[in-house]
Amino acid sequence: MSPLLRLLILTQLAFNVGFFAVLPFLSEHLGAALGMAGWLVGLVLGLRTFSQQGMFVVGGALTDRYGVRPVVLAGCALRIGGFAWLGYADGTASVIGAVLLTGFAAALFSPAVESEVARQAVAREKAGDGPRTDVLALFTVAGQAGAFVGPLLGALLLAVDFRTVCLAGAGIFVLVLAGHAWLLPGRVSGRAGTDGGGPVADSNSGSGPGPEGRGAVRALLGNRPFLALCAAYGTYLLAYNQLYLALPAEVERAAGSQAPLAWLFALSSLLVVTAQLPVTRWAAARLDLRRSMAAGLLILSAGFALVAAALPAGSTGTVGLLPAAGFVALLTLGQMLIAPATRAWLPDLATPGRLGLYTGALSSVSGLIVLAGSAATGSLLDAGLPPAAVWLILATLPAAAIGVLPARGRGPGGPLS
Repeated sequence: MSPLLRLLILTQLAFNVGFFAVLPFLSEHLGAALGMAGWLVGLVLGLRTFSQQGMFVVGGALTDRYGVRPVVLAGCALRIGGFAWLGYADGTASVIGAVLLTGFAAALFSPAVESEVARQAVAREKAGDGPRTDVLALFTVAGQAGAFVGPLLGALLLAVDFRTVCLAGAGIFVLVLAGHAWLLPGRVSGRAGTDGGGPVADSNSGSGPGPEGRGAVRALLGNRPFLALCAAYGTYLLAYNQLYLALPAEVERAAGSQAPLAWLFALSSLLVVTAQLPVTRWAAARLDLRRSMAAGLLILSAGFALVAAALPAGSTGTVGLLPAAGFVALLTLGQMLIAPATRAWLPDLATPGRLGLYTGALSSVSGLIVLAGSAATGSLLDAGLPPAAVWLILATLPAAAIGVLPARGRGPGGPLS
């Protein structure tokens, strides 16, 4: 791979190490150390998610206008300030300000890095250096490895205090900022005639609020294949979000506590790190992008159906946890098919020169779907239905999403078909 691609993939690793060193311990800190009520903790966490996912479209548009380098550097600087502020925040207003700053930082650097990785992956494929999904799978592996290492680092530093954890997270982003200021080319990406990759001569080509920018947004909102991809991807994210909503309730039922959750999350990370590349290469050789996403969504449904089928037996203990472990494994396998295929498909659906905008919009639109769907799922869990019925209803959602996938996909190593 090119030095730029290696830098961007290692960036994803570092981003997630720094982020996940802090995030898993935030709710406990807010509740236990700062004494916030449960509803307020939930509000703070929701605001963080909204300031990140909901604002991805802004970061993507800024990337199209100004290029990758300034947007990534600005995002890293904001994340450093947000983490440092969070470490010293001791009141509701200051905590909210810190988490909003922390979330918006990712809304800048994440779509910038993701869109450039996709752009470079397309250029590499066109040059005959391998399918684009290989690069995007490695990007996923790097992120998952960071998500695995980050909590371990945070747990070690939590022995000192939460402020130390936050400052360590900020320190990681200081290193990322310094590395990018030194290594990232000054005119990467932006608006070329295509999104095929490589530097461009002019990265200030207008994706802002002027008539051209508004026209780009109107074109995006009228791009039905792209919106269909957002709907399917948002359904996948909603299913994946059940790791934090439905799964804890099932683990509590089977084990009497949520202690096994840590092992199940470790299982998910281990599967991605070890199996993502082989799964992606298998799919690239045999499936086009639509079939890869459809297979992933079907596997997600199978994971929910597995738990629904096992619940009537009422097993507890180790045996009772086996369906939950199977659910995590199937959910992770579905993710391994869906996530790289989505990123690989996106450049084919985006307007030329607007990949940053489309990358950000994918996360923002999908995030809104998850926000609405999570509220509905939470109500479903509280509705008093038999647990097996709840899991069966959840199983229908990914299967239904197959029907909204765009009709066209890229064949193995070939053109759109």
